[in-house]
Amino acid sequence: MLYRFRSRADSDLFMNQDPAERILGIIGKVAASQGIIEPADMPRAIAALQAAVEEEEQRARAAPQAQGGVRSQSITLRQRAWPFVQLLKRSLDADTPVVWGV
Repeated sequence: MLYRFRSRADSDLFMNQDPAERILGIIGKVAASQGIIEPADMPRAIAALQAAVEEEEQRARAAPQAQGGVRSQSITLRQRAWPFVQLLKRSLDADTPVVWGV
């Protein structure tokens, strides 16, 4: 499934199911075919994503020592969440919700 996040403040953001559902889980939203993030909820959502990114990066800094110095080349949460955070920030500035599945 492909998620399409929409806001009047920015262009549409498309995400594959797994990364989208991970991000929705981090911000406390149910991964459903439809949903909304109200402007009042956006500061908390942005903070939750930033905290999750920092936590993942702290684990990644410790992991090379445990794995003999080998780092993974996978896409990080920071890379996945950045466009979503930007969408939330622009929507918050415009006082408009972010919706999906509508």
